[in-house]
Amino acid sequence: MFNHEYNKTLMKITRSQLNNAFFAILLVVLGLVIENRYGLVYSFARENPQVPIISTRRARSLVTNEEIPPERQQEVSFETFWEVWSLLERDYLEPGDIKAEKMVNGAIGGMTSALGDPYTVYLPPAENQRSGEDLAGSFFGVGIELGYREGILAVVAPLKDTPAEQAGIKAGDLIIRVNDPAKNLDEDSSRWSLNEAVDAIRGPKGTPVTLTLLREGQSEPLEITVNRGEIVVNSVEVEFVEHAGKRVAHVSLSRFGERTEAEWDEVVSTILKNKPNINGIVLDMRNNPGGFFDGAIDIASDLIQSGVVVTQKGQFVEQDFPARGRARLINIPVEVLVNRGSASASEIVAGALRDRLGAKLIGERTFGKGTVQDRRELSNGGGLHVTIARWLLPSGEWIHDEGIPVNIEIADNPDTEEDEQLLRAIEEL
Repeated sequence: MFNHEYNKTLMKITRSQLNNAFFAILLVVLGLVIENRYGLVYSFARENPQVPIISTRRARSLVTNEEIPPERQQEVSFETFWEVWSLLERDYLEPGDIKAEKMVNGAIGGMTSALGDPYTVYLPPAENQRSGEDLAGSFFGVGIELGYREGILAVVAPLKDTPAEQAGIKAGDLIIRVNDPAKNLDEDSSRWSLNEAVDAIRGPKGTPVTLTLLREGQSEPLEITVNRGEIVVNSVEVEFVEHAGKRVAHVSLSRFGERTEAEWDEVVSTILKNKPNINGIVLDMRNNPGGFFDGAIDIASDLIQSGVVVTQKGQFVEQDFPARGRARLINIPVEVLVNRGSASASEIVAGALRDRLGAKLIGERTFGKGTVQDRRELSNGGGLHVTIARWLLPSGEWIHDEGIPVNIEIADNPDTEEDEQLLRAIEEL
């Protein structure tokens, strides 16, 4: 996956106004997470309007219509919250660093992180936009995969046929400065996180950004100005590979996003045209972090004729999701490549193919993410990813934190140009 800008200055406001602004945002979030699922009612302490109380009054589940047990009904006071806020406003050394909106976002983020579930998260507006772009498989930028080399922001690779490649940016270039007049940005990149770097380099289509680069073999920094364009990152690709007397369709599936279904359909059509001349399919989901739950079922349904693909077990309901009857690729042998970067939806597909078809999993044990999140869009442009269920393999296994073990464990040797894992999968077909 490849990883905008949201900065709004708040004017000085009164405590009453601040209370209203904070709770407008906070109650929207709480309403989405709690009210729709548990039927909670919000009330405020009339005797002290600055210390709101969230309480439950004979709360009933909207799913089962059963009354929520008294032990789950809670009252929460925000008195300490406002006490800390007041102390920070009064005593903090750098009052210019007190940004109300940023503090509110931090408070909401802390509320979700207090659950102890790393997958239930609040995304402030800029991060939520980036997340949506990643799932959509397209964004406006220059087209480089970013990383770090010895702690310095670096170009892992320019993407093919993108403005970065056309401007001459090369893999291994170190990005030491970014200049974008439209954003009033001209900064050294040495202290940036990866997300900050992505936000700085992405921008509206057609706008310029200047990258100052250090390139191996050149003594002086280079300044390259790139006009941003739409960057489309394919999630499914196929190539036909010959090895050990066999010809196979090597299908690379990098995520389950908005474009995946259409791209998958094109790949299926290509495979079917070549069906008489291939010995099988290697489905490569190495470093696939997942994505849409339904996408996993759709893809598995092209390889599995019938039976349960995955079971979702929520707080109140357990539901089996069977193959959807498409089965366009059945009767073609398939093996699956996975590694520690294969998670979530990719684990659903890998486990279903193992359990229902007896497909071999080759490579390394998978990541182990066995929960389902619902993505909620919030009124402030932010987003909430909330865990709503566990998912189970057809065998009944819950692989959370454990991952799926492979049938054939083999590491790829980075010192060779060959892909040892792919070649072994071909040999197993």
